[in-house]
Amino acid sequence: MEPVSCDCDTSGRQECRDIYGDDRRRRDHREYTGVMMHPHRIVVLALALLSFSPRAALADGFLSPFVGFGFGGDSATCPSLTNCVDKRLSWGVSIGSTNGGFGVEEDIAYARDFFGRTPGFDNAMLTAMSNLMVVIPAGPIQPYGVFGVGLLRPHMQFSNLTTLSKNVFGWDFGGGLNVFPTHSFGLRGDIRRMRSFQNVTLGVFGNDHINFWRGSAGVTLRF
Repeated sequence: MEPVSCDCDTSGRQECRDIYGDDRRRRDHREYTGVMMHPHRIVVLALALLSFSPRAALADGFLSPFVGFGFGGDSATCPSLTNCVDKRLSWGVSIGSTNGGFGVEEDIAYARDFFGRTPGFDNAMLTAMSNLMVVIPAGPIQPYGVFGVGLLRPHMQFSNLTTLSKNVFGWDFGGGLNVFPTHSFGLRGDIRRMRSFQNVTLGVFGNDHINFWRGSAGVTLRF
């Protein structure tokens, strides 16, 4: 039997209530409303779960082999991209990953006869740069920018077998465009500038910065 409490009002009427029963009903109501979730909270939770789904957290890796040539600066025979009498072919590869609007890239390139062709004189330029990327993922057409730091290694060898080479640190920046007819395959065009942090003295070349631009074209394979 539940305890019963009775009160009398000013008119003498007696009002009785079930004390334990009222307490139990209030407690049950609180527990019921506590487990209920408002619709807007359900939507927020669903969006949060979608944002942390495996697909959203998955980055796109890419591999971009390319060919190009240097111009401006130390590329004496190519003062500009469109005014280039004798192109010094370079080739290389970029590998990295992107996630949304950002990414990272390792760019390695080699250019033979970078300083010009002369009998009895071989020369080359090796670059290896680590870059951050800013990408505009606008469907199949995706512009991007890059900037970073890395290694520049000019190399020279003369007919008397004298070999000169030096490793110097430098920076680069630039940008390009990827066009993807499919998700996994695209075409890439790229222009970037490279410059050493310090002056370099190498053989017949005076004490100055290594400084040049590179234009290239290639393909991009996404995985």
